[in-house]
Amino acid sequence: MRAGGVTTLIAAAIGASLAFAGSARPQAAEGIRSPRAIVRGPDGALWFSQPGNSVGRITTDGVVRIFRSPGMHHPEGITSGPDGAVWFTNLLGPTIGRITIRGAVRIFSRREVFHPEGIAAGPDGAVWFTNADGGAAIGRITRNGATTFYRRRGMRDPEDIAPGPDGALWFTVGDRGAAIGRITRRGVISIFRHRRISEPEGIVAGPDGALWFTNDDRSIGRITTKGEVRIWTDRRIDHPWGITPGPDGALWFTNAVGDSIGRITTGGRISIYTAAGVDGPQGITVGPDGALWFANHYSDSIGRITTDGSIRVFNGTG
Repeated sequence: MRAGGVTTLIAAAIGASLAFAGSARPQAAEGIRSPRAIVRGPDGALWFSQPGNSVGRITTDGVVRIFRSPGMHHPEGITSGPDGAVWFTNLLGPTIGRITIRGAVRIFSRREVFHPEGIAAGPDGAVWFTNADGGAAIGRITRNGATTFYRRRGMRDPEDIAPGPDGALWFTVGDRGAAIGRITRRGVISIFRHRRISEPEGIVAGPDGALWFTNDDRSIGRITTKGEVRIWTDRRIDHPWGITPGPDGALWFTNAVGDSIGRITTGGRISIYTAAGVDGPQGITVGPDGALWFANHYSDSIGRITTDGSIRVFNGTG
């Protein structure tokens, strides 16, 4: 049913809930297909996006359920919304989606939405997202679907976005004009460039009052709310993608090409962890169990790593 650019749909869960077991060498899991971003949901489970036109949910004991809907077209970013639902970007929709914990899906369509990627709940009770590629803008959408777009000359290809410690939202600007951006709740945009910011991808507020981001050129960056930048490099960092603060006061990140999970302290000390089954990890988040959960894009599985570096991979047999 479509009205005013909004499509309301009920997602069909694929089969029954599937119980998954950890495995050192995962095979392709039924239902899990190239997971991309992952977030802790409002229900205490982990929710993840899949380019194969579905959104997944996994509990901390490994029970997976996959939701599909005709309105899902390459879900990319995903976030826990301020309204008790999970919100996601449809990269190829291009639309913004909302799914309740019971699986009811609502799709918001606006002609200005173009290749939406990152998405985050803002401090103002709305959801904010990035419009990448030719539609370069930052979008804001309310619970009812009212959407506003903010643009600035010279801002190209914004990707990930996260709330900052200063009440604004911070975002990464990709390979075309690489930079870190900041947008206030009123839509005022500032762009911070630095010679060592190169193809930034993920961004998150750290425990030290600064923003931390991944640089696709094999480095991890930190930017203060005043725009001061510091970059850490390490030969073991290999195309980092997602990043999240851990329960141990450090930042944890994924090495998408290095097939490993990284940890960096606020002082810059780096540790790298890997195991069989870690393959192309991308999104990462903290679970309700105090572990880090990540999306294994190339092995069709979801991974879990404890703060002492113990890794388990969840894959399914149906």
